Amino acid sequence: MRNPIRISVKTGWAIRVPTHLVIAHSPDSDDAYMMAPLALGWMDQDSDRQAFTFDFVRLDIEKLNQHSFEELYDISAISFGVYPHIQHQYDLLTAGSSIQEGTGPLIVSRVPLLPEQLSTHTVAIPGMHTSAYLSMQKYHPHLKVQVMAFDQILPSLERGEVQVGLLIHESQLMYQEKGLHLVADLGQWWKQQFNLPLPMGGNAIRRALPEEIKLTFARCMKKSVVMARERHWESVDYAQSFGRGMDREMVSRYVTAWVNNFTVDPGIRGRLAVNHLLDLEAIWIQG
Repeated sequence: MRNPIRISVKTGWAIRVPTHLVIAHSPDSDDAYMMAPLALGWMDQDSDRQAFTFDFVRLDIEKLNQHSFEELYDISAISFGVYPHIQHQYDLLTAGSSIQEGTGPLIVSRVPLLPEQLSTHTVAIPGMHTSAYLSMQKYHPHLKVQVMAFDQILPSLERGEVQVGLLIHESQLMYQEKGLHLVADLGQWWKQQFNLPLPMGGNAIRRALPEEIKLTFARCMKKSVVMARERHWESVDYAQSFGRGMDREMVSRYVTAWVNNFTVDPGIRGRLAVNHLLDLEAIWIQG
């Protein structure tokens, strides 16, 4: 199914009408970084990009996970942990995944703890549908948890309101300067257990969209990721504009880690890691 065609009254020429899509992503540095070329017009001359017009919605990742149940957005960043619940409504895009080799969410505490001591504490987590929580369940099942916004976990630890927290995103780079203690790096544990990278999140596209639209956007997304890495510092500046309390160098360090070759395409190992984490075979739209 191609984009609809209208006839120009002035010229009589057939004009293909771009398809309008709503893209939802979190304001986290890696999400914003890889979307910079699409959002800032760097790809406006690209033929795949010209097939679309976009509106952008930016919300906390757990809100996006929850909204995915309602199919509110055509394309949405999601935690892989929510995918089993929405796999009949959304397919995964090969471009735009956050998959990392040997590092991942961090369990940290106010006082030094051994992993076996976690069962005596309540752990602050960033959401029930996050991949961070899913991987923590596999690492240490049946822990007591308390849900809060991911960017509130570190401040809550600092204030002593919680004793143990599961950190994702930029908080992973900041816990040491706050005097907190590492209990476990779930990415390291996952690598040791399964010799696989740990998948955190990806981009999902509504399954009901026409196949041609899905394939064209998948190519568009891949080009955006590649261009963001080519124009690294401009993309860093865009990501930093959403403000997470990080300076430019820290944003660069973070996105360099999480926007990697797996983000361009997960390949065999990335797909295997997603399937292993979710205990299912994910459906991907190739970019």
